[in-house]
Amino acid sequence: AALSRRYVLCEVVSEDPRCRQCIEDRAVGLAVREAIGRVHGDYGLACCAISFTVKYLNAYTGTVLLRCRKDSCRLLCSALPFVRQLESRNQRYPCFLNTLHVGGTIRTCQKFLIQYNRRQLLMLLQNCTNEEERRCIQKSLLSCSLTEEQSPSGEEEDDDGTE
Repeated sequence: AALSRRYVLCEVVSEDPRCRQCIEDRAVGLAVREAIGRVHGDYGLACCAISFTVKYLNAYTGTVLLRCRKDSCRLLCSALPFVRQLESRNQRYPCFLNTLHVGGTIRTCQKFLIQYNRRQLLMLLQNCTNEEERRCIQKSLLSCSLTEEQSPSGEEEDDDGTE
């Protein structure tokens, strides 16, 4: 049976620069599960746990892609604002997850992220103080694109991907 999935694109926002080093699959997964448990109890946690996973993570940009079943997406999204910290090596780093986009495929999330990054770069460009800064940002803007890549197994992650 085909299972509908949703992909939730978030960014980890923190004032603490050390927070970047603790952004890892396990820490994010635990923080999200803990928030779901606090907000929706054991029932909500069980509903979300069925297909929940941290699908992609970039510690440098703080970008996180979560996957869940379509029918538990609202439970997951409503708990995300309650993530208050990430824990790594017994250290706690205050942060929050800013939800950027919810999509049916990884590809739609990638496309959204490119547009989002382009908008962020344009805002930076408007606030440039010197020509060197301006050139660097313009170069980054030109490199914003999605390259066609087929996975080795030939599978395309989409709405009804089964595992």
